[in-house]
Order: sequence, then C-alpha cells, then structure tokens
Amino acid sequence: MNPLLKLALELGPLVVFFITNTQLGIFTATIAFMAATLFSLAVSYAINRTIPTMPLVTAVFVMIFGGLTIWLQDETFIKVKPTIVNLLFASILTFGLVTGRLFLKMVLDSAFAISDTGWLKMTRAWIGFFIFLAILNEVVWRTVSTDTWVSFKVFGVMPLTLLFSFSLVPIITKHAIETPDEETPSTD
Repeated sequence: MNPLLKLALELGPLVVFFITNTQLGIFTATIAFMAATLFSLAVSYAINRTIPTMPLVTAVFVMIFGGLTIWLQDETFIKVKPTIVNLLFASILTFGLVTGRLFLKMVLDSAFAISDTGWLKMTRAWIGFFIFLAILNEVVWRTVSTDTWVSFKVFGVMPLTLLFSFSLVPIITKHAIETPDEETPSTD
C-alpha cells in the first residue's frame, strides 16, 4: 500500500474526530470517529484483502467504547479507550515475552529484518511506551477539558509516537540481519 494512503487511513479517523469535535461536540465526534474508523478498515481491506491486526483491535475498541459513549451519553468511555487499548497492547507483548514468543516480530517481521535480540529490545521498549501512553492519557483526560483532551490525542499522542518510533532506529540498525538479496557475491 502507498505509504501516504496508509498514513491517511491511520490518521484519518483521528482527524475526523478532532474536526467534528471542534464543530459539533464530543458525542457527534464519537459517531464520526466510529464511522471513519469503519471506513478506513473497509478501504484497507478493499486494497489489501486483509486488515492489519493493530488497526482491527483498535477499531473493535472504538466501536465498543464509542457505542457506550453514545448509548449512555457519557464521554468517559471514549476517554478511557486509549488507556485500555494501550494497556492491552502492553499486556499482549508482555504475555508474549513470558511465554517465549515475540509477537512484535510476528506482526512486523515483513517490515524489518532484525535479530531476535533486536526484536526483544523493541518489544520491551514498546511495552514501556504503551504503559507510558496509558498513564499519560489518564492524567490528561482527568485534568483538562474535553476539547483539550481531543487536541492532545491528535497533536500530542501522534507526534510522541512518531518520535518514539524514530528513537528505535538505532536498535533496528544495530540488530539488522542481511537478507539474501543484500549479500555481496564472493570473488572466488
């Protein structure tokens, strides 16, 4: 998939959520977020004939917590969704480590050719980052207005995630393994 299209499909629902919230409030924004999330998954499936695991899990939680937000007219549910999703991802990765499986490798192996030591370091880093995001979300939604929290989701979490991802480049570089395409021919 084109990287710009992939980025648009990942960020699109959040942008819709932000814009709709500024114009129509949190409840309408939640409905728009749910619709945009389903649309994004549908487009992803139409192009790839598959849906990536993390966006699918996130979408399930958007539907559950968004549905509860609308049904009960309580914005708390949509605000705690990021906390629960981040803790779920941290728990899944931790369970993988405890059981000797590198789930991050299973999901991203086609993107990076790195050693198991590299995958282990990346997994530990992501566990810590997911826990950090969960705690940060709890602090922010409990201490600021709803509009500020929505802005934080778009303009705070996304840049933090990008910066964190870039901070992993040294691990990826250090633990890169050569693939057959990269091997240089011998001169025997």
